[in-house]
Amino acid sequence: MDYAQARWIGRSAHTRRETSEALAAITRAMLYPVPRRPNETLLHRSLQSWAFTERGPQAEEIPATARQVLDWVARASRPLVDLHDPTLVRAVLDSLRRKRDGTAAAVETWRRKRKVFSSVLHYAIERGELTSHPLKQIRWSIPRQVKAVDPRVVINPLQARNLLSAVSYVGSYHRAKGRRLVGFFAGMYYAGLRPEEAAAVAVTDCTLPTTGWGRLVVNRALPQVGKRWTDSGRRHDDRGLKNRPPGDTRVVPLPPHLVAIWREGIGTFGVAEDGRLFFNERGGIVGSTTYYRVWEEARTLALPPQWIPTPLAARPYDLRHSALSTWLCSGADPAEVAQRAGNSVEVLLTRYAKCLYDRQSITNNRIEHLLTAYDSPVQDER
Repeated sequence: MDYAQARWIGRSAHTRRETSEALAAITRAMLYPVPRRPNETLLHRSLQSWAFTERGPQAEEIPATARQVLDWVARASRPLVDLHDPTLVRAVLDSLRRKRDGTAAAVETWRRKRKVFSSVLHYAIERGELTSHPLKQIRWSIPRQVKAVDPRVVINPLQARNLLSAVSYVGSYHRAKGRRLVGFFAGMYYAGLRPEEAAAVAVTDCTLPTTGWGRLVVNRALPQVGKRWTDSGRRHDDRGLKNRPPGDTRVVPLPPHLVAIWREGIGTFGVAEDGRLFFNERGGIVGSTTYYRVWEEARTLALPPQWIPTPLAARPYDLRHSALSTWLCSGADPAEVAQRAGNSVEVLLTRYAKCLYDRQSITNNRIEHLLTAYDSPVQDER
């Protein structure tokens, strides 16, 4: 709990939530088999939501049920020095491999939780509560993670246009649930924006000429993480760009097709009070649940039935994967693509250097054309 408090100030809401989740999992693995153990969902929720959060003067009162769970945890928790036993350390690490339902967790989840575990143990050593780092006593490795984007998720420009068109048909025309999000998804595909960056696009950051290319200065992100983890108490965190210093920006050229879509959206719906281009009926920030549901319905409208169960553009984020793959396949300079995307060149080439859907057929045709050019004997011009 002290570690969670110490790591709260200055951290992003997303980092706070992930840290709390990891601490809850570690704590659950260090409990004695005391009778009347709460069910795992209630136990985890009580720890994550109430034990490992900032308890400022404006914090909510802990519900009676959660307080009872935390009182039980206090009685059942092993002392920290027990972690000098390699058997217990290995048991805790092994528990991080599994979700609460017992199924295997993603490799990145293991890695993230182990990192928190190691960090909190360092914190205990700093405070004099441990004399050495328990993780150094055992050999425990994490499998290599596949970082490359699955090429099966990448769509080509025709498929992208069909999907964006299908988005406009989701929901009633009057409520405009889908029509409000056409530009949101288009920004992810044509400008390579992350969802949280698209949600934050403001008209003052855009240059949208009547013809030709436009420009966007990306300077803000609005990821949805939950009220409990933000300083403002709102569902969306208001932060700078991912992996960038505070106040940093990046410039993204906007192709004419995207400029036209955004201009049409502004003409139809206007902008939010703070200038954002994309907002719900009440003017609020577009929620992840909303745009995921719209995208899921758009896929069923735009894709052939046999492709709907496939990974092809299964998630909205796959639009960004497709954008970066498209730029690379066009022959664009990787350094320029990385700058537009807000990635390093190394990350770009490791994760996003994937071909467009059916791009292999185009390459095969070119190779076949070259090979068949030599099938006929060359005439001797003498």
